[in-house]
Amino acid sequence: MTTEPASDSSGRTAWTADRPGLPAGVVDEAVRLLREAQSTRTPIAPLRERLLPVGDVATAYAVQRAMTGQDVAAGRRVVGAKIGLTNPAVQRQLGVDQPDFGVLFADMAAFDGAEVDTTRILQPKVEAEVAFVLGRDLPHDQVTVADVIRATDHLLPAIEIVGSRIANWDISIVDTVADNASSAMFVLGDRPVALSGVDLRLCGMVLEHEGEPVSVGAGAACLGNPLHAVAWLARTMAVAGTPLHAGDVILSGALGPMVPVTPGAAYEARISGLGSVRTRFSA
Repeated sequence: MTTEPASDSSGRTAWTADRPGLPAGVVDEAVRLLREAQSTRTPIAPLRERLLPVGDVATAYAVQRAMTGQDVAAGRRVVGAKIGLTNPAVQRQLGVDQPDFGVLFADMAAFDGAEVDTTRILQPKVEAEVAFVLGRDLPHDQVTVADVIRATDHLLPAIEIVGSRIANWDISIVDTVADNASSAMFVLGDRPVALSGVDLRLCGMVLEHEGEPVSVGAGAACLGNPLHAVAWLARTMAVAGTPLHAGDVILSGALGPMVPVTPGAAYEARISGLGSVRTRFSA
């Protein structure tokens, strides 16, 4: 099948049709099921059991790109990307040897301290991350850590709110990739910090639920250093034809285990050298 790219106002490209060689309609049906899960607030059985070939990550990304293309056409604004599966233990659990990525839209962002409507997200969980805000494009497919350092304008502490349209979080790599890498919303701190002032490999993190620690970690849990994760993303996005741009927000990967959300509860993440960020969920 011949495909044509659709671009948003920033010139980003989102491919919208099935990959060549796939049975006709596979991508469209996966998109339909995921949309239906969100609209009915009813998680679905894993896509790997119904449509997507087990381990076929390329097909899963075709589903993600199709959904992104539809969203951009409907007026949503792409503001960056998130990186998932940056912990080697989680990679082994899902049988993969690399991270994955999803798209961040402007309407997924929440202000520091704001209350999030719990009903917006299916099976919500939270995790603490380092957010990179780029000051330069990263257009090349051979991006180095030095390139990432030079391109980074500032860092922010972040809470990513993940969710899954797959019942009981019973996900494989193809399920989570198709479902936008299980990304739902994100909360950024509002005090920018220069990269030069933070040792990202050693920065410690604690995520608290109503003042009690529920997740701890450090930068080394994110591919050894969040800089490594962003370099991987930049190379991967460039190869895919959707390179990272100045102004993009990059959620670089969890620094510790994700935690299920309790409706009505408050969560605060503190990352050494970066400060804190907080959110509360509606009852």
